Amino acid sequence: LKVMDATAFSLARDYKLPILVFNLLNYGNIKKAVLGESVGTYIKA
Repeated sequence: LKVMDATAFSLARDYKLPILVFNLLNYGNIKKAVLGESVGTYIKA
């Protein structure tokens, strides 16, 4: 993925933080993400 560097992925994995990858340019996607609605790809360790 070109959305984060290797260090960011490593830290997320080490601290068991989920990552949500979505398009910030689509209107309403940030609101959907905050509300927990389905938008993009959810990655968890």
